[in-house]
Amino acid sequence: MTIYIDVVLIENLIMNYIILLATGIVLKINIKHTRLIMASFIGAIYSIIVYISKIEIYSNFVLKIILSLIMVYVAYNPQKFSNLWKYLLIFYLTSFVFGGAAFSLIYIIKPQEILMKNGLFKGTYTIKVIILGSVISFVIIILAFKLVKNKISKRDMYCEIEIGIEGKKVKTNALVDTGNFLKEPITNMPVVVTESTLLYEVLPKELLNNIENILGGDLNKISEEIKNRYAKKLKLIPFTSLGKQNGMLIGIKADYVSVFKGEEEKENKFQNIIIGIYPKSLTKKAEYRALIGIELI
Repeated sequence: MTIYIDVVLIENLIMNYIILLATGIVLKINIKHTRLIMASFIGAIYSIIVYISKIEIYSNFVLKIILSLIMVYVAYNPQKFSNLWKYLLIFYLTSFVFGGAAFSLIYIIKPQEILMKNGLFKGTYTIKVIILGSVISFVIIILAFKLVKNKISKRDMYCEIEIGIEGKKVKTNALVDTGNFLKEPITNMPVVVTESTLLYEVLPKELLNNIENILGGDLNKISEEIKNRYAKKLKLIPFTSLGKQNGMLIGIKADYVSVFKGEEEKENKFQNIIIGIYPKSLTKKAEYRALIGIELI
C-alpha cells in the first residue's frame, strides 16, 4: 500500500487542530486559530518524523510529553506554569476521547487496507474516520460536561463556613467556586474571599471600610494604632477575573476556617488559610458572602 507524506501531514494537521480546538472549548479560554494551526503543524511534522524514522528515540514517551507541552504552550500561551499543566491534562483527556472514538470506528468499519507503523494508523479510511470521529467526540465531550454540570445541584454549590481571626469567629454561607484556585503568592496558602462587612465582628471597621484606600496607597484615613497593628499582617493577593485582568485583594491570615458540608454537617477545619477581603457585595440577593475553592470541600 502506497502512503503519501503530504496525506499523512494533512490528516495529522486536521486531527491535531480539532483536538486542540475541543480542548480550548472545554477550558473556555480565548482561542486564537493561528496559534492552533501552528501547534497542529508542529504535531503533524513530528508524526511524519516518527513514521519515516527508524530511530526509536522519536517514539520515546518522554519526547512525546515534551511535544505535547510544546503544542499546548504554542496553542494557548498560558501565563502561569500551573495553567500549562492544567491545559495539558485537558488536552490528554480530550485526545483520549477522540482516540477512543477513532478506534471504535475502526472496529465498526473494519477496513481491509490498514497499516500501523510506529504507533500511527494509516489506510484509505483515515479522512472518513477523522471527520466522523470528530463529530462523535464533540458530542461525547459536550454531553459529558453537561452531565457533570447537572449533577452539581444548588445544595452542592453552597456550604457553611466559620472563620476565626484574632480569637473571634464569624459564620456565613459560602459558594463553592470550582474556578477559584487563588493562592497567596508568597506562602502559597489557599484564599477564601469574603465580603468586608462580614468581618465587622472580627476585625476593626476602620480597617475594613478603607480597603480600597489601602489598595490605592492612601492611608490618611487610618489611625496610627491600626497601621502599626496590621501593617505586617496584611497580604497583597493578585487575581484575574472576567473584566479585570490585574486585580488586587487585601488579605489576612485566619486562625482557622471550618467548612461544614453534607446532611450531617461534617466539619473540615483548615488553619493555613488567607482571607481575601472584598470591599463590595459578592451577590445582589445575599445567597452567600464568601467564595471558597473546591480543594476545601
